[in-house]
Amino acid sequence: MRVTDNRAAIVRALRRGLSAFSAPEPMSLLQWAEKNFYLSAESSQQEQNWRSWPFQRGILACFGSDDVHEVNVIKSARVGYTKMLLAAIGYFAEHRKRNQALWQPTDGARDDFVKSEIDTMIRDVTALHPIFPYRNSRHKDNTLELKKFIGSMLYLRGGTSADNFRRLTVSVALIDEFSSFDSNIDGEGDPATLAQKRLEGATFPKLIIGSTPKLKGVCLMEKQAESADARYQYHIPCIHCDELHPLTWGGKDEPHGFKWVEGDPDTVKHLCPHCGAFSTQGDYLSVAERGVWVGDDGTTIDQNGVFRSPEGEVVHAHLRIAFHVWTAYSPVKSWAEIVEDFLKAHKEALFGEMEKMQAFWNTTLGRTWEGEIERIETDDLQRRAEIEGFQAPGISDELVPKDCMLLLAGADVQGNRLEVGVWGFGKGGQMWSIDHHIIFGNPSEDQVWDELEEFLFERRYLHECGEQIPIYATAIDTGGHHTHAVYEFARKNVRRRVYAIKGRPTGEKNIKDGVTQVDIDWRGKKRKKGVRLWWVGTNMAKDLLYGRLQVEKLGAGYVHLAANMSDEWFRQLSAEVRAIRKTAYGSRSVWTPIRTRNEVLDCSVYALWLEQHLELSRKSDAWWQRLMDKLGIEDDEPIPKEDEDSQTNDKTPAKTGVSVSKPRTKPASSVRRPAVRTGSSSYLRSRR
Repeated sequence: MRVTDNRAAIVRALRRGLSAFSAPEPMSLLQWAEKNFYLSAESSQQEQNWRSWPFQRGILACFGSDDVHEVNVIKSARVGYTKMLLAAIGYFAEHRKRNQALWQPTDGARDDFVKSEIDTMIRDVTALHPIFPYRNSRHKDNTLELKKFIGSMLYLRGGTSADNFRRLTVSVALIDEFSSFDSNIDGEGDPATLAQKRLEGATFPKLIIGSTPKLKGVCLMEKQAESADARYQYHIPCIHCDELHPLTWGGKDEPHGFKWVEGDPDTVKHLCPHCGAFSTQGDYLSVAERGVWVGDDGTTIDQNGVFRSPEGEVVHAHLRIAFHVWTAYSPVKSWAEIVEDFLKAHKEALFGEMEKMQAFWNTTLGRTWEGEIERIETDDLQRRAEIEGFQAPGISDELVPKDCMLLLAGADVQGNRLEVGVWGFGKGGQMWSIDHHIIFGNPSEDQVWDELEEFLFERRYLHECGEQIPIYATAIDTGGHHTHAVYEFARKNVRRRVYAIKGRPTGEKNIKDGVTQVDIDWRGKKRKKGVRLWWVGTNMAKDLLYGRLQVEKLGAGYVHLAANMSDEWFRQLSAEVRAIRKTAYGSRSVWTPIRTRNEVLDCSVYALWLEQHLELSRKSDAWWQRLMDKLGIEDDEPIPKEDEDSQTNDKTPAKTGVSVSKPRTKPASSVRRPAVRTGSSSYLRSRR
């Protein structure tokens, strides 16, 4: 063999050996996608090599940038978000060698995504073949839950269980269809927070979250985007005046956005907000390359991911950003088709069918749906309380107001506490926020229930007339993990008017929605038909509360809110909105939480159920007058009262008994109250 041949062989061998120590040429995600990514036949309208659209480039650049730690994308359909997500997965696996985790809303959605998107991408993107040798075979490293590449891992999970967010250490976390996840997974937090925990310790953490939005006020994607450092829209130059502006839907009353001759989608054009000139979709496509992402803080992001200040100077990237993009930017959907879809949805909306209009709002405009939403605003409640100047007697030395004659309590059971809301009621449905008491402890232990007994049956509130009045009746929720403990407490205190209740959030017919005899299994002791379980129509009860809160004139139906309640109390009272949601009974308008804590609202609902159960609205003027008179006398005898075992009959008697006692020298809120007659005084004496 010649010396030259030996030298050539040695060089080749050295190159092969040293290649293991070489680093790939730096490449951005956008460059990698343009070079390697491929649109598979099973999940694309047309099988072909990837070619990015102008508005996609800035998003891809931020996906791949180590300077941007979190990217949120509020998007409509037809904007290529899924393909951008797949390109990012391939890039981080092949080029960056980073461990990744992707969550879909459910295990079923995960399985479909892996089969139709992940597996076909691995098959068709040849750059991934050298790092994934198991693509054509069944293997423990090639499953629906795991793809083990050479140099990195891709975990694939559903998002219904908090366990699916544990025991993963990754640098890249991706969440698809974020709005379809539960807002609080197994009581441990929202999916974004749980996914973020998996990134702790990463040198270059990356969290990518995207979704079509849903209901305004309760949409997870909307909330996540609001918490970003800045929110960006893609601006294009006007073909007439060259001023930058986003494509907007506008509306018939807006002086910009989409406009068309009535009833003719083919005439649609976009009205520039600067010069008032019209542009066609063809005009937009001709200038889209010159577009730029503009944030609500004035910063911009170009198609290479470079951040600039409002003055045009290059600045450091924001750590957390959000993009909004809708179907009008897509070159594969005509503007005429968008208008045609709207006109069809609008026609059905005129007859009360709102499903297509909501779908248009979410999947075409990429916006949250605001239709038919009722809400209680926290700020409005606090202003109302401050103007009225009413102070809650349970939290201060204030007195129960004169017109407030009956105290009813709603109790909510949580994993580490009991919460009790006390409301006062008067003639004509007037209500007063009297007290909110929290008992911390494990509801499985007797001490917690002993403290609840003391609060409900010994607590007294000083009335403006000089008497001290007790809590007359209590409704306590049986939902959660301590159902039988609640059953037992209600059974023991049936003569003290303690009711075991459970909410019926859909399909209810009334606030007082029926009763069921249930068995009790408490600490190994079974009691057949041990207690009555009363069903509460929670949506209707919240409707009643919402309606009363709209009453602005003092008198019948007015809700008096104490100004000295905490800010958190007001936030919890306004913690839900009424909106259309999918339920087991189909799409229905139901009250839906917009924050995790809502115990104040729940306790208020239970007190309203008691008002309905006791039929206070049917009491005569003479009945209320007797109650008022009794509050002004010194005799300890109760006024004529209902049958003490009121839970043995579904029908509430016409009269309600309330015991009162003489005031003490100290304020009612600062001393321990001895038991007084409440229909079961012998039981109280036996406990002391």
